[in-house]
Amino acid sequence: VQLQASGGGLVQAGGSLRLSCKASGINFRLHAMAWYRQDPGKQRDLVAHITSDHTTTYADSVKGRFTISRDNVRNTVYLQMNSLKPEDTARYYCYTTRQGIDYWGKGTQVTVSS
Repeated sequence: VQLQASGGGLVQAGGSLRLSCKASGINFRLHAMAWYRQDPGKQRDLVAHITSDHTTTYADSVKGRFTISRDNVRNTVYLQMNSLKPEDTARYYCYTTRQGIDYWGKGTQVTVSS
């Protein structure tokens, strides 16, 4: 299983970014996907989750600003991030699990300047 994330960058507060994560090695449409984020020295926290039937959940800190979605034809999960804040600065990781094994992408850095 490989998860390749992209779309991070530097943006000013109030701006937007869209992260993408392309999955390979799994039957993508059958698997839940998620985005996590982590600051150096801190734990990795769940940002958003989407099930195989497109049910979504969000961390309270991003509700109303972030949207997770998936394209089962392109085997890709997205994270649309609007109204970005400096506290959203982190490395964002794509995640899935298969047969009890956790899989993580290498992450993409998001930096929000004030």
